[in-house]
Amino acid sequence: MSPSYSTLDIDLTHHIAHIQLNRPNAANAMNRAMWQELGEAMTWASETPEVRAVVLSGKGKHFCAGIDLGMLDELIDDSITCEGRKREALRREILWLQTQLTTIANCRKPVLAAVHGACVGAGVDMISACDMRYCTEDAVFSIKEIDIGIVADVGTLQRLPRLIGDGLMRELTYTGRNFDGRDATAMQLSNACFADRDALLEHVLEVAMEIAGKSPLSIRGCKDVMQYSLEHSIEDGLNYVATWNAGMMMSEDIKIALRARNKGETPVFEN
Repeated sequence: MSPSYSTLDIDLTHHIAHIQLNRPNAANAMNRAMWQELGEAMTWASETPEVRAVVLSGKGKHFCAGIDLGMLDELIDDSITCEGRKREALRREILWLQTQLTTIANCRKPVLAAVHGACVGAGVDMISACDMRYCTEDAVFSIKEIDIGIVADVGTLQRLPRLIGDGLMRELTYTGRNFDGRDATAMQLSNACFADRDALLEHVLEVAMEIAGKSPLSIRGCKDVMQYSLEHSIEDGLNYVATWNAGMMMSEDIKIALRARNKGETPVFEN
């Protein structure tokens, strides 16, 4: 059974957890409740055996308008009189925000973002932590923090260079300019671009279904190995995957997959 939240809508069907940002009247701007609930939902998806893939999308006209600007006034606790302690509290708050989005990257299951409408500021931070991204042609992306006088601080500057390259990331960060779905796909931020939200979700759910039909243990292993390899040398990554397969490869999934292949059937795996 999927959990219930005030700012998210979650549906678990055919092993796919579809998590939708659900503040459409606010263009899915992320208030404090959404930050917390997104972290909780991603942890639930990671730890729930029935979930084999996650689709992240937004209800209404937009994917995510970024951080709710009302939160910016709440970040600094004026009840703290010592300036040093006040700044320490602000640092801890920023680290907490980072942790909520890092739950996406740390989710043991693949996370597919389906982006339509606006995806700005914290929305870009969010999708940068996903495994794959897909969008509509009219989606509008922007690293918008520069236009409100702050440095993007919850993941974009760290994750985006690995997706689109350092030089382009710097241009988008320094200028804060908008770019659309076709641009996002050309720069490889998005895997594919679609005419409208319906076509987008149809495709993303099809990809998620295909992933959910594979060996869940192997899918989790692929993500774990790829995440490890991002932070380590090729030699370290090769050693890590050897250790993983030495420990996990002797599962029943190999027998199930080969038996189904020989019979021309669809394999059915345990979670």
